[in-house]
Amino acid sequence: MIPFVGLKIGEHQFAFELNEKFFEDLPHLSLGKGQLNVELSLDKKETMLVASFSVEGEINMLCSRCNEEVVTEIYDELDLIYKFGLEQEDNEALIVLHPDTYELDVFQPIYEMIVMAIPTRPLHEEGECDEEMVKLIQKYMQTESIVIEAQKEEDPRWSALKNLN
Repeated sequence: MIPFVGLKIGEHQFAFELNEKFFEDLPHLSLGKGQLNVELSLDKKETMLVASFSVEGEINMLCSRCNEEVVTEIYDELDLIYKFGLEQEDNEALIVLHPDTYELDVFQPIYEMIVMAIPTRPLHEEGECDEEMVKLIQKYMQTESIVIEAQKEEDPRWSALKNLN
């Protein structure tokens, strides 16, 4: 939470260091540990606050190829506008604050920024995966030609259904 009531009009800088405690509070993300630095530039104006977030650092994830831990670097930015009022807005980048609000809860935007920065398929660099796991996967992996041939071979039980029209 960032109290903004006592801040003067103008730009203000905030920095947060997110460590293992932050990731422990988010067990559904399945991230091991990490070290992230978040910077917030908050520009206070008469009727609104303009917030620019940026996150940079490393998180530990499981490699999509070998299922071993891999350190993944992430970086992302997010810009939000907080305005005072009572009516809700459809714009995701515009957040309406009740006129009585005196502090910003920055957890949600930081969380969303981290989630959006996480790669969909974290991978080790070529040659860094667990060789035993890669060999095991290759042993049981179906090649494209096997899949195509399996599709060509028709089960006679299903071919009888084709004639029902």
